[in-house]
Amino acid sequence: MRVERISRYPVKGLSPEYLEDVELAAGEGVPHDRRFAFAHADAPFDPADPKWLPKRHFACLAAHARVARVHSAYDPRSNTLLLRTEGAAPLAADLSDPAQREAAAAWMTALMGEEARGPMRFAEVPGHAFTDIPNKAVSLIGLASIAELGERAGMVLDPLRFRANLLFSGAAPFAELDWVGREILLGKARLRVFKRIVRCPATTVNPATAQRDAKPPLWLREHYGHADMGIYAEVLDGGTVAVGDGLELV
Repeated sequence: MRVERISRYPVKGLSPEYLEDVELAAGEGVPHDRRFAFAHADAPFDPADPKWLPKRHFACLAAHARVARVHSAYDPRSNTLLLRTEGAAPLAADLSDPAQREAAAAWMTALMGEEARGPMRFAEVPGHAFTDIPNKAVSLIGLASIAELGERAGMVLDPLRFRANLLFSGAAPFAELDWVGREILLGKARLRVFKRIVRCPATTVNPATAQRDAKPPLWLREHYGHADMGIYAEVLDGGTVAVGDGLELV
């Protein structure tokens, strides 16, 4: 088995950044993954006391297909976030400047239109990640699983619909679902698989068109009797993972 793609999603719900390698740390996810989010005005998120909240409190694909139109890029060296979409002026925000963080929130509020529940808030708290589950984890999916679901549904499915941190090849379709409780060696790191990923309406959104044109959760239930695609793993021993590295069950 082999690592084929490494991705992080600096802003919850927005576009990925592809990495050649990543340094994983014990107990943490991919660095800068889901580090930021755009919170709805009525979201009970308190930066002074950050707690995990369900995705409905933030701009996310599950509830707002239009966010797939946004291309984002984050430079951790300059702490700058770039946002762009067709039909709007691009925005480069220095996130060290409160005024520019507010400008980023206003940009997203304008994009969201009637779906925004009041002015959006730019959310970040050091050490907090706006992930879909409370645990800090790395998400993995076998490319064969995505390909087989697409074959059964009669549609080629872009792996980006499933927003994994790592895509790998070389395993049988859906073999990874049986790895819960097992440890894996991934490059120089060691991880323990602890949970299957239950897929949500975010996967119905075409990442290229921002249209809901597929039904992966329904297809999974129809063809496999569950809505699971991919796994979450916690990092036990940190280390570098690179595209092309092997993945080994232990």
